[in-house]
Amino acid sequence: MIDDAFVIDAIKHSHNLHPSNYAYAEHAAPIAEAVAKGLYLTSPLGTKIPQERYQRDWRIEDTASTTFLESDVDMAVHQVLPIAAFKDGLDSFEKNVEAQRRWPDRFIIYAGVDPMQGQKAMEELERQVEELHPVGLKLYPHTWVSGQPKGWFMDDPEIAFPFFERAQKLGLKVVAIHKAVPMGPVPLQYYHVEDVDRAALAFPDLIFEVIHTGVAFIEETAWLLARFPNVYGNLETTSTFVDFRPMAFTQAMAGLLAQGGAAVLDRLLWATGSMHPQASLEKFWHDWDFPPEMQEGLGLPSITKDLKKKILGENYARMLGLDIPAMKEKLDQDEFGIKKKQQGKVPPYSSVEFASEAV
Repeated sequence: MIDDAFVIDAIKHSHNLHPSNYAYAEHAAPIAEAVAKGLYLTSPLGTKIPQERYQRDWRIEDTASTTFLESDVDMAVHQVLPIAAFKDGLDSFEKNVEAQRRWPDRFIIYAGVDPMQGQKAMEELERQVEELHPVGLKLYPHTWVSGQPKGWFMDDPEIAFPFFERAQKLGLKVVAIHKAVPMGPVPLQYYHVEDVDRAALAFPDLIFEVIHTGVAFIEETAWLLARFPNVYGNLETTSTFVDFRPMAFTQAMAGLLAQGGAAVLDRLLWATGSMHPQASLEKFWHDWDFPPEMQEGLGLPSITKDLKKKILGENYARMLGLDIPAMKEKLDQDEFGIKKKQQGKVPPYSSVEFASEAV
């Protein structure tokens, strides 16, 4: 917790960015390099990992310790990633199995498949549901068929809708779709959000979580959030701006509220992805608000601590029906809760084997 706010980070990654994991090097290498370079540029001093060292196979232990021992995050979402440019999809099924086995009260798991693989992906989804007991399904709008990128849309009745139907039948509550940030040199059209509304209309009992909300297509995303109560905005990547480029974060947040107003704040989810979570969390909690001139000129609310609590954890808990007091009681007694009581929160990357590499 940060002060009295319960924090659920709606995406933490354990990427395998090592070149040995490239299935198609011409596509995987640009993705891996973009992730590593981007994190180096946007991370504050003391948490910068040089690109050549960041492109490693990150263990689930690394993610757990940096998230729960080195930061004020209480719980986090971890996902199977189905990015076919990488041999294991980038975040493997096995890492999610381990996360659930070792820290079932800390990690919330999403399955992940590639809808372009048709029946094979449907069978894989059923396997993951049986073994992982996930609450959601993570999707990417691109695949790499024989090494060539090929996209699909959320409103495709033949490719997408069968997976939404199966997800519902399997008891999944959330479909999380990667948008706004293209995975390398691929067509941008599949990363637009204009296909989400028809999916939300067709499946009103599913929650559609738009990943990277606020990075691009802000006006269109604002209309989505204003019109559809089953659409949520996940702030992965956008959250890094609050510390790295605070005005960009402020403008993005203002844009997201432009159509639906303060009610949209009930469906925004805090997430930090691959970034060390603490710096942006502290900046958001302690320092950030809309400046008075924007509040007056644009009719924006002041983002009080109560509103920040919603974004940091209460919205996600409500979305899934989680009992925060009950979860807090459990977490106080697990290995990270006990260690924090004994030694407090430790410095960034100090609990992992490559601690000396952060600059």
